[in-house]
Amino acid sequence: MNVYAQILVDEARRRGIRVDILDDDLGLFRLTHGGVSVVCRESLTERTSAIAFLLCDDKRLTRRTLAQAGFCVPRQRDARTLEHAQEALRAWGRVVVKPARGEQGRGITVDVTDEATLARAWERARAVCPDVIVEEYVAGRDLRIIVIGHRFVAAAERRPAAVTGDGRSTVGELVARRNEELVQRTGGECRIPEDEARRVARQAGYSWDDVLPAGVNLPVTKTANVHTGGTIHDVTDQVSPALRAVAEEASRVLNIPVVGFDFIVPDPAGTDYVILEANERPGLANHEPQPTAERFIDFLFPETAKVANGEQNPAVSSTGIS
Repeated sequence: MNVYAQILVDEARRRGIRVDILDDDLGLFRLTHGGVSVVCRESLTERTSAIAFLLCDDKRLTRRTLAQAGFCVPRQRDARTLEHAQEALRAWGRVVVKPARGEQGRGITVDVTDEATLARAWERARAVCPDVIVEEYVAGRDLRIIVIGHRFVAAAERRPAAVTGDGRSTVGELVARRNEELVQRTGGECRIPEDEARRVARQAGYSWDDVLPAGVNLPVTKTANVHTGGTIHDVTDQVSPALRAVAEEASRVLNIPVVGFDFIVPDPAGTDYVILEANERPGLANHEPQPTAERFIDFLFPETAKVANGEQNPAVSSTGIS
């Protein structure tokens, strides 16, 4: 199974919870303990209602629901036509173009400032979902905050993919080399999109064929998603009580028990924030060594929580492992 499912399966088995693999490719499995069974697809479970799934799956509904509850969210509009997208660009100057539904950063173009790029971004988003939205661009640090059982568990700062010059290789060669590493390490799940890398390098003043000077660190994406080559840095201990409380309350408003929020903040230790998205199936493996798998199993089967701390729990049978 993929790493996002495997860490949950491993933690369940460690506690003597029965595991039945339903579909390897989808990361689908059933956990059974004490007469209770829960089907999971990675971190998405039957405990997430269809309505909560819908509110998170459609970025328009996520924003609308959170805005109505008083949370800080970016301005956003539907872009049914390219003309609608152009109107938003003229109004806000810097925008993000994204499919209304989608995951893993697919179809998202960040920090669009001109109409030629906007047209390509709009088509790119439409290739993922026919409904396209345009948001105002918000600068800051990109945080993924994990909430399980309406309690803050972990946070990571996500940084865009970048390459470092060696004084001999071109930008294109460095990106190709980085992609080879990503594909090998992730089994093809992660890759820097070449068209995005060309655009971002051009914004920084480099062409694809320019040799990048030794030691120069060049970001080659604007999205910080790991599936587009971004990197993850644990900042759990840096997140302020205020931001923790915001994430927990937002999970209650959406009524979703396991969720990953995308925040933009000036400083994780501060109070200012904007919530961009809510992810109904967050990749908990991305937050190791934080105990996301442990808290996930605690949420589903609280009676086994003592086992996670190395204590014997008589309610847990060791015979249920498959």
